[in-house]
Amino acid sequence: MTELSSWLNTVSSELGITDVELDNNDIHTLLDLARDSAHEVERLAAPLTSYLVGVAVGRGASLGSVAAKITALALSDESGSSDDSA
Repeated sequence: MTELSSWLNTVSSELGITDVELDNNDIHTLLDLARDSAHEVERLAAPLTSYLVGVAVGRGASLGSVAAKITALALSDESGSSDDSA
């Protein structure tokens, strides 16, 4: 078992959500989402965006569709990021 797998299992157990499993596809989706949020918006956007996506998934949305929507938003000009340093 890798360190990441062990960590995720420990966190799931601690939170009482051992019925939730992240497969490799889910992990890559979340990591890509965090990367795009961090690079296209700002670093702090990565964990906060991931949290909001988790809330949406917890409320019934599919991870793939939510991640695709938010990745597209982060990569668009509507992401809220600004190159202004005023």
